[in-house]
Amino acid sequence: MEDASLCGEQVPDTECHEVQKEEDGVLTELDCQNDFLQGRKEFVAPAVGMEFESYDDAYNYYICYAKEVGFRVRVKNSWFKRNSREKYGAVLCCSSQGFKRVKDVSHLRKETRTGCPAMIRMRLVDSQRWRVLEVTLEHNHLLGAKIYKSTKKMGIGAKRKSLPSSDAEVQTVKLYRALVIDNGCNGTINSGATEVTALADLPNRLNLKKGDTQTIYNYLCRMQLTNPNFFYLMDFNDEGHLRNAFWVDARSRAACAYFGDVIYFDSTYLSNKYEIPLVTFVGINHHGQSVLLGCGLLAGETLESYLWLFRTWVTCMSGCSPQTIITDRCKVLQSAIAEVFPRSHHRFGLSLIMKKVPEKLGGLCNYDAIRKGLIKAVYETLKVIEFEAAWGFMIQRFGITDHEWLRSLYEDRVHWAPVYLKDTFFAGMSAARPGETLNPCFDRYVHKQTPLKEFLDKYELALQKKYKEESVADIASRKPNPSLKTRCPFELQLSRVYTEEIFLKFQFEVEEMYSCFSTTQLHVDGPIIIFLVKERVLSEGNRREIRDFEVLYNRTAGEIRCICSCFNFYGYLCRHALCVLNFNGAEEIPSKYILSRWKKDYKRLHLPDHCSGNVNSSDRFQWFNQLYRSALQVAEEGTISLDHYNVALQAFEESLSRVHDVDQR
Repeated sequence: MEDASLCGEQVPDTECHEVQKEEDGVLTELDCQNDFLQGRKEFVAPAVGMEFESYDDAYNYYICYAKEVGFRVRVKNSWFKRNSREKYGAVLCCSSQGFKRVKDVSHLRKETRTGCPAMIRMRLVDSQRWRVLEVTLEHNHLLGAKIYKSTKKMGIGAKRKSLPSSDAEVQTVKLYRALVIDNGCNGTINSGATEVTALADLPNRLNLKKGDTQTIYNYLCRMQLTNPNFFYLMDFNDEGHLRNAFWVDARSRAACAYFGDVIYFDSTYLSNKYEIPLVTFVGINHHGQSVLLGCGLLAGETLESYLWLFRTWVTCMSGCSPQTIITDRCKVLQSAIAEVFPRSHHRFGLSLIMKKVPEKLGGLCNYDAIRKGLIKAVYETLKVIEFEAAWGFMIQRFGITDHEWLRSLYEDRVHWAPVYLKDTFFAGMSAARPGETLNPCFDRYVHKQTPLKEFLDKYELALQKKYKEESVADIASRKPNPSLKTRCPFELQLSRVYTEEIFLKFQFEVEEMYSCFSTTQLHVDGPIIIFLVKERVLSEGNRREIRDFEVLYNRTAGEIRCICSCFNFYGYLCRHALCVLNFNGAEEIPSKYILSRWKKDYKRLHLPDHCSGNVNSSDRFQWFNQLYRSALQVAEEGTISLDHYNVALQAFEESLSRVHDVDQR
């Protein structure tokens, strides 16, 4: 309830010049100088929806804001619960607010009040955070200097000691870290003294144009107020300048619970010095489409910025840790991921490396021949010994043993070369075949000179387009009888469960079974049998060459594994494994090789583990996931026919009306 008189006691107005705040026996006195200081720093102004961890954080923030702008602060009103005396509401205002009563006027002191309207009203909400409910920024008087100081004096009987300088620094960091809007996330970004020290030591700041910081904050605040379960965090340095920022919308948070097993961290815009230092977390959905899992703006490619960003992302995603995370080849990124995601498989994007080949090797003699040798070593070798031999032959033949980039690339080969990554699951983001790439999420929306304001305008358009593409693919996948091209039972089996796009990829493997002309038994070791499958492979000049693929098969355990590792790279069995299954009379693919993440109804039937069972009464993230799953099921069933659509739409409208009735009550 917002009416203070119904909920608790109101504390009367206090005189600013003498005492600003009285709590726990500590009096805070503020001293202000009236000269105006030019060159004002850009400081995020108060806004409706801003939240703080405690009343003290909110109070200290407004004091710092007032210091930057040039006015003094008074606690106009405070409200307390009758029984516990716990504070639950307050109004902070400019010291020039209101007018003195006639009996309080001192003829020895000049009148300073002008009836100034500037103020903020805040309240303790259900999340046990202090939320700003009302803001007035305008003043009706000249603003003074921004260089006054806050000093603390001991009250009678008080024994509290002054904070040492190191503690004061921690308080400053805590203040700026309190600018969190997080309705629906249980955790807060608090990793103890180690993290605070790292944040305090950051020397840099975002290279933004004038007004960009306020633009970012206004945008994120508006999104949080209109988008359920929206999350954002802004990181400021000790001078109040924006250093890093992170945000993720509600649908992306839900998508991470389903598709957060493999993540591509895209730092293309940051490393290539774009106008906006944007980084993104990208996953792959059940249609093989890219899905956004979070965005950030970073001051630079520093360990501190990456650590801050990854820890923030983990907290936002309720501790989600990806099975595989793919990045550009970067030592700083490697260190940050090892610290925040110690159990994840960190791999370098192969396509990102191959894109740099013209830049790194273009000036060498015999460049075309070197490039062909590199492609052969990377994409055409199936065993480690073959890769090592092909690489050694290339550098010896062309005399490039001392080439720095190739040497460092070879040292990192276990992080990017396909022959070393066969035990890593990529869900189609391995780019292990020539021509495959990892495209930036906003590739068609951001160019080198795109300003921040333009990007924020395009951001929502880009997301809406992705959501539309996913919806269209969902509808297409509901077709009851996909067209079959063979009589293979494997094709019929997966046509019933996989989404259309993933089924088409698998269907191609079924068709290519006919390019495999020989399946023979090589070796038997108990229940394990190794088969040799010969295939006519299209090579350079449209010539066909015969290649051998070894396939391990254990009928007892229902396990099959090909040396090409198509299943780990792309999430479905290859033509060679299918030939061996067919050779052994299998009529169905073993269930362990039919991944749930590719199924048509995956998002509806597979709720994340942390949302199963009883829903936490204070976890809005779980609320959203449960509601999202239920609504998704109604939406999918509603697309079957026009009658289904009308019934579903009516149900949604009735539900929304009933929810609004709760607010009115």
